[in-house]
Amino acid sequence: MSPDQPDRQVDPRITNDPKSRYGRCFGFMKGRCLPHSFFNRQTDFSFTLHIITLSLASNMHLVGSLLSFALALGSLVAASPIASHDKRSFVERDGTNYTVFEHAATGAKLEFVKNSGICETTPGVNQYSGYLSVGTNMNSMIRQSMLEQLREHVCFLNHLFRKIVLIDLARLYIDQPIGVGFSYGTDSVTSTVTAAPYVWKLIQAFYAQFPQYENRNFGIFTESYGGHYGPEFAEYFEQQNAAITSGSVTGENIKLVALGVNNGWFDATLQEKAYVDFSYSNSYKPLISASQHTTYLNTYQTQCLPALQSCSSSGSNSACKNADTTCYNSIEGPLSQSGDFDVYDIRSPSNDPNPPETYVTYLQSSAVVKAIGAQSTYQECPNAPYQKFASTGDNPRSFLSQLSDVVQKGVQTVVWAGDADWICNWFGNQAAAEAVNYSGQSSFKGAALTAYNVAGKQAGTFKTVGKLSFARIFGAGHEVPFYQPAAALQVFKQTMQGLPLSST
Repeated sequence: MSPDQPDRQVDPRITNDPKSRYGRCFGFMKGRCLPHSFFNRQTDFSFTLHIITLSLASNMHLVGSLLSFALALGSLVAASPIASHDKRSFVERDGTNYTVFEHAATGAKLEFVKNSGICETTPGVNQYSGYLSVGTNMNSMIRQSMLEQLREHVCFLNHLFRKIVLIDLARLYIDQPIGVGFSYGTDSVTSTVTAAPYVWKLIQAFYAQFPQYENRNFGIFTESYGGHYGPEFAEYFEQQNAAITSGSVTGENIKLVALGVNNGWFDATLQEKAYVDFSYSNSYKPLISASQHTTYLNTYQTQCLPALQSCSSSGSNSACKNADTTCYNSIEGPLSQSGDFDVYDIRSPSNDPNPPETYVTYLQSSAVVKAIGAQSTYQECPNAPYQKFASTGDNPRSFLSQLSDVVQKGVQTVVWAGDADWICNWFGNQAAAEAVNYSGQSSFKGAALTAYNVAGKQAGTFKTVGKLSFARIFGAGHEVPFYQPAAALQVFKQTMQGLPLSST
């Protein structure tokens, strides 16, 4: 990341444009709103920590992709005794009871309610929601997946999927940066790189409050802008593990075994070109003609690509902001307006009601806000967090080197994509996977895609070499679990178990 100090200039584009990667995406719900987990290109990555008993968003979902962290096996149980220097207390506020945990080592504070009755009602399964406070007045919502859980995960999927997921793992969702979802306060996060340390502190505080999870396998599953967040967070966690081992950092090792990114935004150089190719030759309907395809390729080569190369070579905020604007104005923007289609599912018109968004009204209801211990109004795609990321030119910066480092370190990694998504389409995701630098790269790139079956029925195509797998899921838009829950569950379980993808 460039050492430049980010400015605060307002991006000229209208960030609430639902077809813009800076629109819903950055609010982090559906498109590339900042980071998001089991995510969108929007980065499910605002840090709302959702803790549910289960196994972890393009512009960045929720300006925070929903970032999902999966802890293998087990459900949350009563916390073990804490170290004497940490503090735990209880407080009642407006009729809601909170547990407050202060973590001495990181200065982080967890304030949460238990078993709100929102979404998760399975007997014997605990859920927690509340806030993680780190830094100065930085309060990230920690909760049981309100966003992705309602849109594409356990609250929305069939009973079987819900049971399997909730019983097997402990899962945390995080709303971050500050300002997305229910998070509130002062936001000092201006890029993917500056977001990672706060999430690491969150996990450290979580382990201190729930030490029974310290030695469990840990996975990160993300979506959309999670193509930035997932690789960067995974690499940072691994770096911190090494520092802990060497004695230069004090903390608990995070046993990272898996990274999953669906329909991610990894590398603009590869994925801006993929917009052109996918718009012409996807398997559903051509959005542009052959002559337009040729014209757009020429525009990519003469306008977008040089700007991206300047961003990559200089690393400056100004060069990367220019690349972002240049490529959007010349490639992504015009193509997204080339027809009446949903950028998250090209099979549908732009006013596609799916996945449904009735959850917004639900999450903003006073009863739900009180039950989950929220202290702010739910915001899906706020502009302020987006402006901070835009000011550093975060979007066009490549995170392939971080993804490569994670695969090289032996973390089981899957890049997978619904084949009806346009905003982070499978052409670009396959290109990104094939660009991962590791010992199996040549074999992986040369391998053909073969049938990926779920219970004997083909759900897509895939290939796998060593610790890296790629899958194209048929008939799925941006948020794969909403469209194809059985395939999504199989991808998740196999990867979390440290296994390469395989048909069943």
